[in-house]
Amino acid sequence: MKPRFCPQITIMTLFIAVLATVAASVGIFSRSGPGRTDHVSVHGQTVVLYGQGVYRHMSADVAIQGIAQDWVTLCAGVPLLLISLFYFRKNSLRGAILLAGTSFYFLVTYLFYLAMAMYNPLYLMYVALLSCSFFTVALTMIPLLQHDWTGVFAEKTARRAGLFMMINSAMVAMLWLGVILPPLLDGSIFPKDLHHYTTLIVQGFDLGLLLPLGAVAGFLAFRRRTVGFLLTNVYLVFLSVLMLALISKIAFMGHAGANVVPVVFIMPTIFLISLAFSILQLRGLRTEP
Repeated sequence: MKPRFCPQITIMTLFIAVLATVAASVGIFSRSGPGRTDHVSVHGQTVVLYGQGVYRHMSADVAIQGIAQDWVTLCAGVPLLLISLFYFRKNSLRGAILLAGTSFYFLVTYLFYLAMAMYNPLYLMYVALLSCSFFTVALTMIPLLQHDWTGVFAEKTARRAGLFMMINSAMVAMLWLGVILPPLLDGSIFPKDLHHYTTLIVQGFDLGLLLPLGAVAGFLAFRRRTVGFLLTNVYLVFLSVLMLALISKIAFMGHAGANVVPVVFIMPTIFLISLAFSILQLRGLRTEP
């Protein structure tokens, strides 16, 4: 018997689609402002502010990353969310997994926007998006976690996906520690990537929440735990969309003249592997034709 889902999920998913479309569009197309200006941070570092649109008070290199992610949210995230909702409403387990993973992308995206983006007129929209995505993920995952997944996933593929997730979590953790540890060891304390922000939001949430979640899910899958098979599938859907957003950020940064080596090779590789495992696991579900 398939799990029974809360009907309010449909309403919240449609709210996410509409609000994210508006928020991403404003982020991309808003242009008012004085243009790039210099700002001295509390650490004495000169920071170039973007100076345009809703991201005008953010550092220029971070603002263009926000716009790059807005493009992915608008052109890939929202369509994928609506496609997953379409299959979810047909009582499809694949659709439910896809919806949980895609909604998790929106949850993480607007959690970061609330915590890192400078305060702007879209603040309450970010709050609503975070709330709707959190409850969509929660109300979708609860019945999925209660479902009997014995014999449903292709075990060999799921174990390989779990191994990949553990390796990926370790690699990204080392990448972020390479940013954080050197200033601590040489006494300068504050990484240059801090700019004029209060703390390293992305690195903190990754190291404290997202990477451990991926590593634990991967470990459970590698140990043949059925809950691990489910969690890896949901997480890999999220990771695929997130990596697509990171590729977009790299492209925008490269176009702006930033040095994007070696991430220009690493992120597309992670994206392709994540996408391949997502497709293989979803296609390999044995409960649906």
